[in-house]
This record gives sequence, C-alpha cells and structure tokens, in this order.
Amino acid sequence: MKESKNRRALTMLCMAAVMAALVAVGSKIPDIQIPSPLGTNRFHLGNVMCALSGLLLGPWWGGLASGVGSAIFDLFDPLRIMEAPITLLTKGLYGVVSGAVYFKVFKGRSNYVSEAAASAAAAVSYIAVYLVKCFFYNGLLVKGLDPAGAWVATLGKLPSSLFNGIVAVIFAPILGVALHKALKAANLEIKPA
Repeated sequence: MKESKNRRALTMLCMAAVMAALVAVGSKIPDIQIPSPLGTNRFHLGNVMCALSGLLLGPWWGGLASGVGSAIFDLFDPLRIMEAPITLLTKGLYGVVSGAVYFKVFKGRSNYVSEAAASAAAAVSYIAVYLVKCFFYNGLLVKGLDPAGAWVATLGKLPSSLFNGIVAVIFAPILGVALHKALKAANLEIKPA
C-alpha cells in the first residue's frame, strides 16, 4: 500500500514537472506581439498549457505546474522577473480553477464540453485576477499612474487576455481529451477525489 502511494506521488511529481516545462515553453512560443490602439500585447500558448495542467493533474498539482511554469518564464525575462511571485499565484489559479471545475463539477468525465467549460471558468477567473493585478500593481504601483491612467493601461491588456483565453478554451480541451485517452491506456489516469 505504502509503495503504491509513493509511486503515485512520484508519478504526479514527474507529470507536474513536465507540465511546468510545457507551460514555460508555451509562454514563450509563439510570442507574437499584437499591436492595439492602447499598446502592444502578446499572444502565446501558455494559457493553453495552464488549463491543460489542471485538466490532467487536478487542481493542486495542476495549479502548482501552471504557476511554477509561468514563474519560470518570468524569471528568464528581464522585464518580468520582479513579477514572478505574482505570476506564480495568478497563473497557479488558472490550473487550480481548471482542475477544480473539471474534477469536482464534471467528476473527471473526459469530453470536449466538460473540459471546455472547465477551461472557460479558469480563463474568466484568470483574466479577472490579471486585470486587477495590472490596475493596482502595474498601473498604480510600478508606473505611478493616476487611477484613470491605470484603468486605460489595464484596458489595453484586455484584447490579448481575451484572445489568449479563447485560444485556451478551444485548444486545451482538444489536447485534454486526447491525453486523457493516452493516460488511461497507460494506466496513469488521475481519478477524481
């Protein structure tokens, strides 16, 4: 019994490490700059991997993988290095919500609709937290803007945040359904708690 628990913990740790690496790489690739009237934003696949972490690993391991992977990305970017602890929490939320909705609400039943709904809940919660962070931390604290200026700067982040969230809602479930089948075949499927 104890050996089985240790094996499961080691398997989860390894899977979380792989997902954290995929989150970090997905946050860099393709890294397309999106011009907007309110400033430049970026498109990346990090949110897809954050949602997928929760779908595959559950809320706690998925949250850990998505938060750590995103924080690692920030640590390698001189413009974002100071935000790594905040990113650990905000992107960790992405995996936590995705996993919690998928495993608690949908009982881990793998199909596109349940995984898309879990990804959508995670995207909405992350976008809300991210915009609050942009207003208070980036706008008021770092840039020293007045509230109106911070609000305008925060609204400039909305188009790419929505776009990245929509991409995650579309593609994380596609990958999730395929990977759940593969994990089940390999007897590595995560069971709902």
